Amino acid sequence: MDDSHPVITVNQRGAARLRGGHMWVYRSDLASAEATAGALVQVRDERGKRLGSALYSSSSQIAIRLISSKEIAEDALPGVLRGRIASAVEFRRRTARDSDSYRVIFSEADLLPGLIVDKYNDVLAMQALTQAFDRDDLRQVVLGALSEHYPDVSVLERVDAHIRKLEELPARDSQLLRSERSSTIFTLNGVRFHFDGLSGQKTGAFLDQRENYAAAARYARGEALDVFTYQGGFALHLARVCDSVTAVDSSRPALEVAEQNEQLNRGQHRCGEIEWTEANAFDLLKDYATAGRQYDTIVLDPPAFAKTKRTVTTALRGYKELNLRALKMLRPGGVLVTCSCSFHVSEAEFLEMLGSAAADAGRVIRVLEKRGAAMDHPVLLNVPETAYLKCVICEVVP
Repeated sequence: MDDSHPVITVNQRGAARLRGGHMWVYRSDLASAEATAGALVQVRDERGKRLGSALYSSSSQIAIRLISSKEIAEDALPGVLRGRIASAVEFRRRTARDSDSYRVIFSEADLLPGLIVDKYNDVLAMQALTQAFDRDDLRQVVLGALSEHYPDVSVLERVDAHIRKLEELPARDSQLLRSERSSTIFTLNGVRFHFDGLSGQKTGAFLDQRENYAAAARYARGEALDVFTYQGGFALHLARVCDSVTAVDSSRPALEVAEQNEQLNRGQHRCGEIEWTEANAFDLLKDYATAGRQYDTIVLDPPAFAKTKRTVTTALRGYKELNLRALKMLRPGGVLVTCSCSFHVSEAEFLEMLGSAAADAGRVIRVLEKRGAAMDHPVLLNVPETAYLKCVICEVVP
């Protein structure tokens, strides 16, 4: 290895983290660091032992993200990235072959830390989360590889202004990178959705819930309530099997898209009546519970309540309030589908919260399924952050 490459020295804790299979080292665990933003660096422990190559961030608390346990040269990096992208594409073609929409690249889970790519039918949405993948040369490598694997698909870049600020990257608007098409219609489990790549949340829709949408529909029946519906993912699946669905979100623009999605599916298959309701979820559940409203199926799919470890206690209180009210509103034999996308709230903590809510509500609940993200969002056992989504399907024992 050419010693001219920047070298980062990590302390004992950082070295142990990498040897344990994780890919991150936090800035507090750097013993020395002299590298430019987004650089490929070589990682050593304090005794000089080589730990591999990583992508460096000059501003993030996650200072380095390991790209290889071997030391690689800068001119070898494009080939490594192309190989990783090819492996990611092949994995999705095996695990998501029945869908036109799925996550193509899931950052650390595909050994491409800091890169997200989602496919919505004939549009790819790319998101660079780090200084390294914002480098022009690496962006061109990614675009070239995507063009090779998906030659007839548009490519656009989704920009998260908050992340760019944290990474100290210049402000940039979401933009088309290839072709002139930024919108399309995509399908999840036979349900059709609008996608506009230059608006909406995250890379567009919540593809990680694709398999959970189908699972919820297997159990749902009767009158249903979908809370935090966003653009109608759960609601439209429930409407295929339920008599009626009340779908709630605080975002009027999201509900407008949800109504458009409903129209897309009219006449395609059985569809129960959907009432789209703009409201604060906590206030609405309190009002409905006070009014004695009852349902056969309730879905709770809130945004992440715990962004950091410090907010876990507060998040669990929020989850408990939602689930407590929902359980009180379910008829005997009713089904609750309850989700958390907060990584910092563990599955054990989430289940404990749910049990406590059931006890306080005076209900006995039976777990039908414990689920995670769809298979196109793979989990690396030594990178627990990849296992962030919890979805519990349970029923109220009559």
